[in-house]
Amino acid sequence: MSTEPGLAHTALIASSDTELLSILVPELRRSTERYDETLLVVREHTRTVLGEQVGALESAALGEPAEFYQRLGFAYEGFRRYLAAQQDAGRRVHLLAEPDLTGATDAGLQADRAAAYLAYEAVCNQTYAPYGSAITCLWNPQHHPRPVLDGVRATHPYLLTPTGPVRSPTYLAPQRYLSERQDMPWRPAPAHIDHELVLSEVAGLSRLRTVLHTWAIEHQFASEPAEDLVVATVEVAANGLRHGAPPVRVRAWHHHDTLIVECDDSAGRPIPATAGYQRPQPADPTPGGRGLWVARQLADVVQIHSTSNRTCVRLLFPQHTSCTPTV
Repeated sequence: MSTEPGLAHTALIASSDTELLSILVPELRRSTERYDETLLVVREHTRTVLGEQVGALESAALGEPAEFYQRLGFAYEGFRRYLAAQQDAGRRVHLLAEPDLTGATDAGLQADRAAAYLAYEAVCNQTYAPYGSAITCLWNPQHHPRPVLDGVRATHPYLLTPTGPVRSPTYLAPQRYLSERQDMPWRPAPAHIDHELVLSEVAGLSRLRTVLHTWAIEHQFASEPAEDLVVATVEVAANGLRHGAPPVRVRAWHHHDTLIVECDDSAGRPIPATAGYQRPQPADPTPGGRGLWVARQLADVVQIHSTSNRTCVRLLFPQHTSCTPTV
């Protein structure tokens, strides 16, 4: 059914509980015939709406959205690990997911988070393809604005309708989707920032670690998420020193309960649109591939912007407890 071998990636956009039930229940019944397990990672309201329908599915299992969506990279990699483990066990599964994009309190940060999540939705068409399973994502126009839903239609090869899956007329292959969004508007850093450090050599990373860790703790970050912030930033700054053009400027500021760190160098070298989305291999020749992978795992949102004389990576860390998916 999918444009990518071995993956059925479908979006269900339902405006009401009635519409959700009329479309999803038949799909769940079909799922029991095709797959060994159906994992539902959906909101409590959706579980309640489905009610007895879920209980009647012997192959159904429930996952907790909060365990996945605290960090977008964790969600992406956590679902991949789950699908890989099921494949290793000889099982084909249907993953039913309802994205939780409410991690930011500011409208601008929510838009950044939604854009970052849709990038993962695009890339998973390739990343999850080898596992021979299905993914159905639930979206509600009452919770998500039209630009987000346009992105949903562009990142899902199929849309689920009352008559079953149909091809999305606006679907874009992952490389094209990401490439077309590399030059999206870039909000400038604020006039007032909390810290600014200029690094000319790798030795300066030690001071950067100390400054950032103290800063995160001052903003009530617990030890583990504070360390996540430090590790992700140091990886990106080290990339700039090794593969860019020193010096690397690191600026850090806060916006409500989100800490934001920006690293830039003067190389102006374009970073591939897909950089950091795939687990790096030992022989991977892509400069900085491991650093961006680590950053995407530890930061909630990673934004990259390149011009003719500047390469900039911005990392966003909402204030919440770090969490690694358990399935």
